[in-house]
Amino acid sequence: MSKSASVRIVYVVDGDASVREGMSRLMDSAGLEARPCASVPEFLDQARGMRVACVLLDVWGARQCELAVRNALLAVARVLPVIALSSSDDPTARQLARELGAQSFFRKPVDAAALLDSIEWVMQGDGRNAPN
Repeated sequence: MSKSASVRIVYVVDGDASVREGMSRLMDSAGLEARPCASVPEFLDQARGMRVACVLLDVWGARQCELAVRNALLAVARVLPVIALSSSDDPTARQLARELGAQSFFRKPVDAAALLDSIEWVMQGDGRNAPN
């Protein structure tokens, strides 16, 4: 397997710079390539054509997007697995995570070991990450 084929990318989509930085450090420590994005549109621009990756997504940032951007995010969620992050664990946040196609849901602050296990699980999961 070539080095490029073994790279596992995790997009960290969160409006909070300290969350992006902390998650990026965690991903780096686990041997994952972190790609921080401050917004959903920034993520959509970077992830175009990406197949082997997963997305850590702040659900409240996604909720604030206009409908066309949310629809584009839903299309990406059919290809890349999404793990939802939220500062609150309530029915609204969980419902939004489901609507966004999230396979896992974590409340911030996140348990690092559980998050890394979930990333590993979704990246091996249902074939969405099969290389073309």
